[in-house]
Amino acid sequence: MISRRTFLRGSGVALGLPLLDAMIPAVARAASTNGSRRRMVAINVGLGLHLPNIIPEKNGHGYETTPYLKPIEALRDQFTVISGTSHPEVDGGHLAEKSFLTAAPHPVRASFKNSISLDQYAAEKLGPKTRFGTLALSLTGRGLSWSRSGVALPAHTRPSVVFSQLFLEGSAAEKEKQIQRLKDGQSVLDVVMDKTTGMRRRLGAADRDKLDEYLTSVRETEQLLVQNEAWENKPKPKVDAKPPVDLDDKADIIGRARLMYDMTLLALQTDSTRIVTLFKNALNIVPQIAGVDQDYHNLSHHGKDPEKIKELAIIESAQMRIFAEFLNKLHATKEGGGSLLDETMVLLGSNLGNASSHSNVNLPIIFAGGGFKHGQHLAFDAKKNAPLAKLFVTMMQRMGIEEDQFASGKGTLPGLEVRT
Repeated sequence: MISRRTFLRGSGVALGLPLLDAMIPAVARAASTNGSRRRMVAINVGLGLHLPNIIPEKNGHGYETTPYLKPIEALRDQFTVISGTSHPEVDGGHLAEKSFLTAAPHPVRASFKNSISLDQYAAEKLGPKTRFGTLALSLTGRGLSWSRSGVALPAHTRPSVVFSQLFLEGSAAEKEKQIQRLKDGQSVLDVVMDKTTGMRRRLGAADRDKLDEYLTSVRETEQLLVQNEAWENKPKPKVDAKPPVDLDDKADIIGRARLMYDMTLLALQTDSTRIVTLFKNALNIVPQIAGVDQDYHNLSHHGKDPEKIKELAIIESAQMRIFAEFLNKLHATKEGGGSLLDETMVLLGSNLGNASSHSNVNLPIIFAGGGFKHGQHLAFDAKKNAPLAKLFVTMMQRMGIEEDQFASGKGTLPGLEVRT
């Protein structure tokens, strides 16, 4: 049997491995679905999602898909649309982002003190089962994670740093040398090739396929990182026009978010962590997306202007497409007797129900994976919302944490059942 903590090691490289059948004793395989390796991913779209484009008109299983659900329609039985939820007494428009995973009331007040976020609470309860208790990611710096004392925890904004922490070891000079190898077209896989070849000989056919799938995803991510680095340093053309405010690569919100999704996938595949948060923050920029000419934040305050909503929908549709890519990769990754999506709960939502009016009720929520019975629209009372933290209790219990309350959530969210 191969140890679960086996790494493929080379100079400056320690490459973690996905969960292989050879790592699990035969007597333990039947128990592999008891929550010991379940994961959760929480994603906040800081500027919300236009509700008419994402929330179906009908509830239940027979709902008609909406424009924003079309990219994930092929996975309809793997996700649930949830409407009519919010955090009681959480207000303040954009400031409510502080409470997205904590449900702490009144973040707009000067006396506000936050509480522990869902990810940190779950990591506390689960203990040190992985190298990283949680992985906090962000597009601009602010994260979703808060400590037990209500202190904001830093989030990673550079995929290359995340990749380095996940896979590179040794001194700073050794890490820099390995990063330079990536830029030169080499791969961390080259350094561990002999170890990889030797391991493949010890694996069964199914494990060999899983290992090859994982190594391919590592290489694809390396290539994306190099491309991203190249664009950061590439001189821009000169034009005879007044230059706009320099947006740098922050305007490529889709490319940058895609890399963060890829980092999330690799972290989950290697069991480097089982809890990931990603904050796709509000930005006052014009995204590098064809058909978009106005800044994202301004478009979110559309005031029901059809032209603004049209441009906003271009941005948000692109957001949903890369979310679909992420779900499809999780679904395609084998894990135990099912897929990595079966073992991973993915929450996509926002602290804004209506960004145009800064409303913090009737939040748009997509809940995918985790082995639940999906394929439905759970519609709660739009005038008297169900506490979103009830979903957090559901997620904690699925992770094996026996708690009946988290913040304003007392008990689990009705309507979500585990597949048998």
